[in-house]
Amino acid sequence: MRTLYNGYIGMFQGLSREIWILSFVTFINRAGAMVIPFLSLYLVSEKDLSLPEVGWIMSCYGLGSLFGNYTGGILTDRIGFYKTIVFSLFFGGIAFMLFQYLNTFVSLCIGMFILMFLVDIYRPGIYVAADIYGDEGKLTTRNIGLIRLAINLGYSIGPVIGGFLIAKVSYNSIFWFDGLTCVLASLLLFFLLKPKKTIKEDAKPLVVKEGPPPTKNKLYLVLMLIMIINSIAFIQYFSTVPLYYKNYHGLNESTIGWILFINGALIVLFEMPLIAWLEHLKITKTMATFLGIAFLAISFIVLNVSDGFYILIIGIVFMTLGEMIGSPFSNSLALSMAPKGRKGSYMAIYSMTFSISQIIGHNAGMNAIHEFGYDKTWVFLFIILAIAGIITLYLYSAFKTSNVLKNY
Repeated sequence: MRTLYNGYIGMFQGLSREIWILSFVTFINRAGAMVIPFLSLYLVSEKDLSLPEVGWIMSCYGLGSLFGNYTGGILTDRIGFYKTIVFSLFFGGIAFMLFQYLNTFVSLCIGMFILMFLVDIYRPGIYVAADIYGDEGKLTTRNIGLIRLAINLGYSIGPVIGGFLIAKVSYNSIFWFDGLTCVLASLLLFFLLKPKKTIKEDAKPLVVKEGPPPTKNKLYLVLMLIMIINSIAFIQYFSTVPLYYKNYHGLNESTIGWILFINGALIVLFEMPLIAWLEHLKITKTMATFLGIAFLAISFIVLNVSDGFYILIIGIVFMTLGEMIGSPFSNSLALSMAPKGRKGSYMAIYSMTFSISQIIGHNAGMNAIHEFGYDKTWVFLFIILAIAGIITLYLYSAFKTSNVLKNY
């Protein structure tokens, strides 16, 4: 047990003070993340919208995220990740607090677009910060792992608090809590993390851009296609799956919050040791991405095995395993493929794949369960993930034939 504990602690050794501060601020921010897991339930139960209408609002969610990520990549390359992240956290928090006052379908669509535009300006900067504080890329995967640990530690708490607030207070309370924690995170980052001169000096060569832009890097575009397909399936756990828990299994918001807690708690406990173990095995980033897709696919198909409550736990465990393996290594793979001076734009495209999947996935998922039911929807998701896995194996073989990318 002591060996396991020491090994876990060892995963964090060598990481910079700055990445610890950034992770702490991220934890504060994510501890308030309770709107998104309950958003589809909120729109159906509180705003009395139909599933297709909720699907369109969630498409606006993805569209705002898409433009936010694109803008965030530009801002990160031009003014740096620090100012970009502070701006996004502060004004995103304000937007969360205001969103609860929107009532009409059109205003909710517009409000959702603005909200996610502001919130997701944050994303590219976080990836670049992980690389900058990663000793020229040597600790990038572990930096991403620590940030994800902070995200999931906060996220494991957020849905539980959110479910409690919904049950004891109201849905509106979660918008206040989420917004205020975003503002608090921006203030903590502003006062605790000051960019060093060395980092500013390192940022100057970014003006000189080497290698092709992401839109002309064919293998990178293949990776982005894989990420879009994977994310279309993954985001169902934040839209159609909560509805499945409530409408099909009859669970309340508090119980749903505890199921989502399992996801965050497992990641907090096991992701960093799992990353270290896989790195020790010298598994390539591409094969780790493939394994992540495979476990996510299993998480959906098992839902059709039984109607018992236990199968929901099995499903969330498989989803979490896929996320723990796939997400940090695919992040690191995307960063590794980015040439000098283009990391912001490459990671913006990477983040935008998640946004594109939200534009397509939420709407498609809502309409799928409306037209075909949950069981057939889970089968369809399994099939598209199998296709993504095949494409990933193609990418792996393409890397093997390249002198530069053969270790990816």
